[in-house]
Amino acid sequence: MAEIKRLYRSRKDRILGGVCGGMGKYFGVDPVLVRLLFVLLAFGAGSGILLYLVAWLIVPEDPKG
Repeated sequence: MAEIKRLYRSRKDRILGGVCGGMGKYFGVDPVLVRLLFVLLAFGAGSGILLYLVAWLIVPEDPKG
């Protein structure tokens, strides 16, 4: 039986809130690429900071650690 894939904030691979580490694990990419995307969105459109904060509030922390 296949395990359901869920998005969690990382407890181990975190710099600020673990959002990018969790998204990197969920999508199977390096978290550095996700961090760069948020930085580009923050400087480009200005929405990166808001998106990160919303994700920090909405996405639960990984219960497994």
